Amino acid sequence: MSKAGSPGARPDPANLDDRGLSETELQRQSYLRAGRTLRSWLLTHDHKRIAMLYLISVTLFFFIGGSAAALVRLELLAPGGRFLSNEGYNRTFTLHGVVMVWFFLIPSIPNTFGNFLVPLMIGARDLAFPRLNLLSWYIYMLGGLFTLFVLIAGGIDTGWTFYTPLSSMFANGWVVLAATAVIIVGFSSILTGLNFIVTIHKLRCPGMTWGRLPLFVWSIYATSLVLVLATPVLTLTLALIIAERAFGLGVFDPKLGGDPLLYQHLFWFYSHPAVYIMVLPALGVVSELVAAAARKPVFGYTFVAASSIAIAVIGFLVWGHHMFVAGQSMYASAIFSFLSLAVAVPSGIKVYNWTATLYKGHISLDPPFLFAMAFIGLFVVGGMTGLVLAMLAVDVHVHDTYFVLAHFHYIMVGGTVSAFFGALHFWWPKMIGRTYSLVWGRLSAAFIFIGFNLTFFPQFLLGYLGMPRRYHLYPPEFQTLHVLSSAGASLLAVAYLLPFTYLLYSMRYGDPAEANPWDVTGLEWTVPSPPPKHNFDRQPEVSRPPYDYEIEMEGEDAAARR
Repeated sequence: MSKAGSPGARPDPANLDDRGLSETELQRQSYLRAGRTLRSWLLTHDHKRIAMLYLISVTLFFFIGGSAAALVRLELLAPGGRFLSNEGYNRTFTLHGVVMVWFFLIPSIPNTFGNFLVPLMIGARDLAFPRLNLLSWYIYMLGGLFTLFVLIAGGIDTGWTFYTPLSSMFANGWVVLAATAVIIVGFSSILTGLNFIVTIHKLRCPGMTWGRLPLFVWSIYATSLVLVLATPVLTLTLALIIAERAFGLGVFDPKLGGDPLLYQHLFWFYSHPAVYIMVLPALGVVSELVAAAARKPVFGYTFVAASSIAIAVIGFLVWGHHMFVAGQSMYASAIFSFLSLAVAVPSGIKVYNWTATLYKGHISLDPPFLFAMAFIGLFVVGGMTGLVLAMLAVDVHVHDTYFVLAHFHYIMVGGTVSAFFGALHFWWPKMIGRTYSLVWGRLSAAFIFIGFNLTFFPQFLLGYLGMPRRYHLYPPEFQTLHVLSSAGASLLAVAYLLPFTYLLYSMRYGDPAEANPWDVTGLEWTVPSPPPKHNFDRQPEVSRPPYDYEIEMEGEDAAARR
């Protein structure tokens, strides 16, 4: 890539002031000073500041959802329960699921790093619709705060899936308000996805062809397509629950002529693609981290980019594997089983190509790369157990057990959260303009990986032995595995708190970051850290493929031959 606008260029002495600062640097410092008020943040149209607002918001929801998970693990230390009633336990894991799925896992990477990086990566000054971007954050916060009010003040016990007939017939009246809150946040997702699609289509700088897009941008593009196409289905599904409870409309309630299984079809038609809303951006992050760590072009760039689109497309065709024991046709189950195996092919392409990229690469063991390795390890375990669950006979045995719970968390939490922390450590100097302790970063990556496996691997064994999920009373013979899982959760909680300690410390005491502290390629690394308001002094032009490390590699090979 070209280095247009690179801060490493020597400034013209005629453009320096008495302190030796260039006009660009003076404008940047003026912008930073003028933007320190709360009002300037709440009314900003700058995609970078909106990304920071999202980062603060999703972090808040992460700790709220994590606190509920900690309470669940404390409850499961003893077979007979310790603190919570049956209804209280159900409300606690519902709080955990709703907050973590819709207010952290889905928006965490697209709304934070997507907002911050997509315009920088494609050479644009901002997203296509800056005001719409700010509106999406306000809608997200409105839905999030409304959801917290409902879950804490009233409480619902349906789980994050709102399954009927529980939600339509038996649950308390707060279900209607909870469904309304999730509908609200769905509009934020749609607006964000639409904004990314238009931006990537229309605002790429000269030379930034589809074949030169960074793989992170490809992943955000695929995610945005799923957001725009799938989220309206969830909105309509939850609206039907509201209509049934409020007006007696017979859709899911058998007493009114409805069909409870219809809800599962509609819900999973959205929610299985939503799994890829959570994981596709993480796959894009890891592609960037692997290339940077190996200092090599991504092996099979075209296949890796195409695999993101393939995952998004095939993801719409596999919802029925959640219903193998729900009474659907044996032939339908066989088809969904085949399609569930097929979706593993593009995911496998990514893993194999990452491995080939790392082969004979100049590997650096910096924190972002360690988080990427943690992601790959957890993603492979989660993906392989997903293939197990795609098998009809095995799924019947472990359906609705802790085996499914462990599989889900290996992909969604282990994978997505590892990628989130990897992205945070990689782009933190660019976002904040300060560096952090690499030693603490490496320790954090190690603790998170160990703590996560200690928490969730025992749950595979629990599920295989028959422990059903959503139960807090269990036979005594399962206690040892539950204690191991709760001990791992304690380590994981400390490991999650650790990065926020040293990253917050670095905001005040960290060394100033260079424009390109990792010495990698990409347009985002050609502007100062943090970037100025309009990103680039002049529009950049791209003339080389992404991850263009060939020149450096050729020079090293020639030196070795000499």
